[in-house]
Amino acid sequence: MVCEEIADDPPAVWQYTAKHNTVAVVTDGSAVLGLGNLGPEASLPVMEGKAVLFKHFAGVDAVPIALNCTEPMEIITAVKAIAPSFGGINLEDISAPRCFEIEGRLSEELDIPVFHDDQHGTAIVVAAALLNSLKVTGKNIADLRVAIMGIGAAGVACAKLLMHMGVRDIVGVDSMGAIYKGRKQNMNGQKKWFANRTNPRGITGGIEYALRDSDVFIGVSGPGLVKPEWIEDMAEDAIVFALANPVPEIMPEEVPANVAVIATGRSDYPNQINNVLAFPGIFRGLLDVRARKVDMDMKLAAGKAIADVVSEAALNPENVIPSVFDDDVVLRVAAAVQDLALKKGYARV
Repeated sequence: MVCEEIADDPPAVWQYTAKHNTVAVVTDGSAVLGLGNLGPEASLPVMEGKAVLFKHFAGVDAVPIALNCTEPMEIITAVKAIAPSFGGINLEDISAPRCFEIEGRLSEELDIPVFHDDQHGTAIVVAAALLNSLKVTGKNIADLRVAIMGIGAAGVACAKLLMHMGVRDIVGVDSMGAIYKGRKQNMNGQKKWFANRTNPRGITGGIEYALRDSDVFIGVSGPGLVKPEWIEDMAEDAIVFALANPVPEIMPEEVPANVAVIATGRSDYPNQINNVLAFPGIFRGLLDVRARKVDMDMKLAAGKAIADVVSEAALNPENVIPSVFDDDVVLRVAAAVQDLALKKGYARV
């Protein structure tokens, strides 16, 4: 029997069952799509929508799982218990800072890839848009000054990936102002990590101070929090990614003339930063090689693959990121992820 064969040869589960094409979309409902802590039942429509996107864009079977627990160890234990059924885990809408511990522990303790889309999906698409924005503006990544508003899951992940890309000057701002080494107010483990590795110029004060002479603004915070006059204080040919949704930190029609590229999370403006550009292709690639993990190099490779979908001829300030409906996106992202998984020895095939 098949069951006995798998018992004798556990890796055969990938061949004989649906594990090879199935992802768990796991949440506790604590940070639902801009709506906040709604609980597990109310999170299900979003998780089911995510499952539809997985299937439509990449042919991946995704199972929504809403957990009725919020303590990190309870979530970790629950996910580890169900992991044998799945080829990958997509964490979704789990609030910071708990999400960092949960993803970190699961990534270490499971032999299938764990990916928190609110963190890394956002960071990967931001990286893709930034790479193409640099081509448009002629700026050098090592010389950039970047201001990030919102130091939760997405903001921290964006900073980590940008540092991996070679950005050396990042200033993060939360509701209390700039994060700097030695700050005492409203700090947690991730913010302390952030403070020790960013803000080399020791900026203090609010976002208006962080934006002065900055080349890039990344907003993952809330609606209408940035004034046009603060953007005017940025460098020439500034790059503005105002990603709060549905109302961004500053509306595209409000940005001053020194802005060369503006992106939002909305589909009714050019340059939509949308996680669906990342997660379907990433999991397609991971599942196809039965990968054990996903690392920072693979995330960056996914970002570069997304950026490369926009040809040199098509690249312009209003087209630095491909459409989510471009069929090349999933194919290129999956191929990039597969290639690195094979090279790094993470693959089972």
